[in-house]
Amino acid sequence: MSTILIIFVALMMLYAFFNGFNNSGTLVAAPISTRALHPRLAIALAVIAEFLGPFLFGVAVAATIGRDFLDTSALNMNVLLATVIAVIVWNATTWFLGIPSSSSHALIGGLSGAALAAAGLAVFRWEGLVKIFSALLLAPVVGFAAGYMFLKLTLFLSQGASPRINNLFRSLQTVTTIALALSHGTNDGQKAMGLITLGLVVMGTQPDFSIPRWVTLAAAAALALGVATGGYRIIRTLGAKMYRLRPIHGLDSQAAAASVILFASVTGAPVASTHVISTSILGVGAATRTSAVRWGVVGQILMAWLITIPTVGVAAGLLYLLLAQVL
Repeated sequence: MSTILIIFVALMMLYAFFNGFNNSGTLVAAPISTRALHPRLAIALAVIAEFLGPFLFGVAVAATIGRDFLDTSALNMNVLLATVIAVIVWNATTWFLGIPSSSSHALIGGLSGAALAAAGLAVFRWEGLVKIFSALLLAPVVGFAAGYMFLKLTLFLSQGASPRINNLFRSLQTVTTIALALSHGTNDGQKAMGLITLGLVVMGTQPDFSIPRWVTLAAAAALALGVATGGYRIIRTLGAKMYRLRPIHGLDSQAAAASVILFASVTGAPVASTHVISTSILGVGAATRTSAVRWGVVGQILMAWLITIPTVGVAAGLLYLLLAQVL
């Protein structure tokens, strides 16, 4: 490998680390808030599942990001370096502020902005572009609907049950915590895998888009390490500020989010896992009582979502222009 490619891969590992770091709170917020799992056990389960996720459920998302989104012949390493630097800075900033932002939106925004600065509109493959942005826009809505329906179904099936059923709901959160971390690992891990492989193709290290095993291993390890060292600040936002979760809510929000993200993964749709998890929590809250949801906090999060793609896109575009003068 050339020095520039090694630097790019190292930066992508940092991106994957920050991805896991930022999302550790969203993965374990529900079981910790409902006291279904001890925080250390919840995080341990999430770390193991996060590591396994990129090895499972295929590479459809990686192909969408690395092969079907942009014309690789029009790209160069400056585009990819500008993208990953802008995304890392954004992820670090949103973590510091305690905002459950989306690494997926940041990645798509950064890649779009840098590629646009490098080659103009002709660089986009419109079928892939429509697929990606449709998934990013629809996933939160589907997450909300899934959370709403899962809770309504659970309430229907458990009507007449004694309060002891809460013990069952808590126990089942072990399963849903693992499923949610697996789904996040496969969808978000594949984004890193796709971009690294794109870099290998752009630099001529390999002739076509096929993901090497070492790339999968590296992405999985970086994600898992990020989750293992991730902060607890976002746990408070998702587990208490938006809606005070009870065992049934924690179970159904995790089950709904995991189902949506896993379906997206096998169909090649890169989604914002944070958005799906957040809106599934809103869905179960709204299914119980609309007034119970802290919509003010939701508004703050929505504002962060709306500015991610344009902000990171502009930053990546400017970084590309700077790198083009230097490298």
